[in-house]
Amino acid sequence: MESGLERTEIVKRLKGKGLKVTPQRFAIYANLLSRADHPTAEQLLTDLNKDFPVSSQATVYTSVQLLKEVGLVREVLLDQGVARYDGNVAPHHHFQCRECKAIADIAWEKLSQVDLSQLGSGLVAESYEVTVHGLCDNCARSKTQKPDLEE
Repeated sequence: MESGLERTEIVKRLKGKGLKVTPQRFAIYANLLSRADHPTAEQLLTDLNKDFPVSSQATVYTSVQLLKEVGLVREVLLDQGVARYDGNVAPHHHFQCRECKAIADIAWEKLSQVDLSQLGSGLVAESYEVTVHGLCDNCARSKTQKPDLEE
């Protein structure tokens, strides 16, 4: 992620997409750039209200939708009906832990490319991303460290 991004660069990016730089919009975008956990709008609201207690759910939702529309934020749909947001808009894949539901980015080049010409007749792919499911380091470690209670 881009946690060290300067304030002036964030403003430049927002203005470069034709957006008015409001305090809320700046705070939401800066927050997304500083984290790698792919928060929901509700998680963003909770986090932002710690420092900026005038944010409403509508403001957060409207802002992330606008940021998504102009290509500064990406919506990630991994759980049924749950939209998460990612400040990393470069092509990449995702890993989701099946235990704790943590999400991590996987560099695009780490996975073999998919041959989209093999989809079948009448299907024209425009983009794709892969989601790998499994156990994160913490959950895998805790599973191996748990004593076997059935002995």
